[in-house]
Amino acid sequence: MRRLPRWGMVGCLTLEWVALAVWVGGMVVLSGAVIPAVFNTFGGQDSGGMFLTRAFEGYHRFVIGAGAILCATLCYRRWSGDPILDVGWSEMIVLAVMVAIAGLIIAVLHPNAAALQTQAFATKDETVKKAALEALFRVLMPIRSLYMLNLLLGLVLIGIKVNRSLHLDGRL
Repeated sequence: MRRLPRWGMVGCLTLEWVALAVWVGGMVVLSGAVIPAVFNTFGGQDSGGMFLTRAFEGYHRFVIGAGAILCATLCYRRWSGDPILDVGWSEMIVLAVMVAIAGLIIAVLHPNAAALQTQAFATKDETVKKAALEALFRVLMPIRSLYMLNLLLGLVLIGIKVNRSLHLDGRL
């Protein structure tokens, strides 16, 4: 068993918690504050929709960084073999599913939705615009569901980490 220096453990766990805070907190802020503010402030669906597309693209960059940090710190903790930093299967599975969902959204679904949005907002013909918006909303429904599933999984991962910490602390 390799034993990490205390600063390594503290740094590793701190990075993990910050990455989880960005992942989960970012989605809470976007869905609970930014989306309602945009649609209650911006003049129309076009400008509000374009703003939100850019906001989610920014969030995606943070999720990519957070996902990389979470995967790297999980590997670091597993490699250490230190019982204090033990990595369980549930933690690995939840993180793998979170990263896979984020990858699907970022690499496949969001670019498709952005292209449909651009097409819908570029046309002046109301019939074509309506059909393009319907196609966009059909793509946005599963994206929203996947975002909420990923938020839930992030909360589950936080719960797994808290539970492990309480067991190590001797309280459970």
